[in-house]
Amino acid sequence: MKEQFEVFKFRQGTLKTIAQANDIIKEYSLKGFSLTLRQIYYQFVSRDFIPNTEKSYKNIGSIINNGRLAGLIDWQSIIDRTRNLRGNTHWNSPGEIIESAAGSFKMDKWENQDNYIEVWIEKDALIGVISQVCSNLDINYFSCRGYVSQSEMWRASKRIKVNESNGKACYIIHLGDHDPSGIDMTRDIQDRLRLFGTEIDVKRIALNMKQVEKYKPPPNPAKISDSRFINYMNKYGSESWELDALSPEVISKLIEKNIKIFRDVTRWELAADIERGYRDTLVDLAENWRDYTDKKNDDE
Repeated sequence: MKEQFEVFKFRQGTLKTIAQANDIIKEYSLKGFSLTLRQIYYQFVSRDFIPNTEKSYKNIGSIINNGRLAGLIDWQSIIDRTRNLRGNTHWNSPGEIIESAAGSFKMDKWENQDNYIEVWIEKDALIGVISQVCSNLDINYFSCRGYVSQSEMWRASKRIKVNESNGKACYIIHLGDHDPSGIDMTRDIQDRLRLFGTEIDVKRIALNMKQVEKYKPPPNPAKISDSRFINYMNKYGSESWELDALSPEVISKLIEKNIKIFRDVTRWELAADIERGYRDTLVDLAENWRDYTDKKNDDE
């Protein structure tokens, strides 16, 4: 949806940047992804449209903001995953809620699997990137927002220990920035969950040096003020890389590849067949709700 609220006299260079932004937005929209402002910025950097500097980031933000106000960029095309309105869902009839329930009905397709898996990601802004693939794979996912609080870590240990007591091997798939703290967060998750009595295995799948070498995301200077900087520099040098710089498609494929390793396909398909049967029953009930209410009124 494009809506104009202000009039701007854009220079040709600015109009070109707006057109490039729209091309990027369209490209990822066709793949089923919505992008944050920072992800769009990294697409500009990776395509060598702009240098990777704080000034460039602020400039892109200003241009996109003005482009939206001018009615040149779709308001729905860029999302802010950290600020959302919350409230109750409302329905016009019982049949309507049954129809909605049919669409969202899910069985736990991992119940009869040998493994229990969760996906943890460092940044809340990327939760929308992983939600689609995790939902398709029926995997729980969690935004760490940096180092995980002690309360959430304790709650996670309780979930994991329940699954361990049921004989499952438990894993956390972790994704974070490649910087002094981002690297250390993987270790921290492993150590604290072990402290709380789990046997969890934390597997970091991104961002790793092999991916940096393969996808060549734009580097940033590692924070010298970070207490982990010296150890990081001795191992990786003075540059760091943000997870946001990987395309949503790459992140999704990494998660899918690493989760499917732990999945028994035969058991999965059996559970999926049962799920489809129950969903069809709910759809049938929703479609015939009016017949039920008419009959009820006749009986009265």
